[in-house]
Amino acid sequence: MEFCAWYPSPAGRMLLASDGAALTGLWFDGQKYFPQRAMTPREDLPLFGTVRAWLDGYFAGDEPDPRALPLAPAGGDFRRLIWGLLLDIPYGQTVTYGVLADKAARRMGRYTMSAQAVGGAVGHNPISVIIPCHRVVGADGSLTGYAAGLGVKSWLLQHEGAL
Repeated sequence: MEFCAWYPSPAGRMLLASDGAALTGLWFDGQKYFPQRAMTPREDLPLFGTVRAWLDGYFAGDEPDPRALPLAPAGGDFRRLIWGLLLDIPYGQTVTYGVLADKAARRMGRYTMSAQAVGGAVGHNPISVIIPCHRVVGADGSLTGYAAGLGVKSWLLQHEGAL
């Protein structure tokens, strides 16, 4: 069973999802890939209190550690590898899809990796903000793609002082 609750962030309302033990999703309302599956509302789930406290700190300007939360994004090995690399991007900094592709290639024992493949995995990140896909930019530093829209991506990066 999957549970859900809402969080009123300053960047827009967000839906939290959990299997009861770990966070399985965090989406901005209406973003691309917003879940269409049935979930049971459960505002009082203890994990949601922990996630809300993390988000409150983040939106207050703190730099909370995403690894302090139990995260369980559903995805294949490649996507989970990329999402793990996203967790390594420091608060207030950005990296390019190409840099992530190089890191992924090394982790996989390959010489090269497609930046487009990395972009697909980044775009399907089911735990927005906490797994910081908003910190990935184009090769020239431009803001490219964000499931919740470039306005939200820009807001998050400005909030972190990355722009």
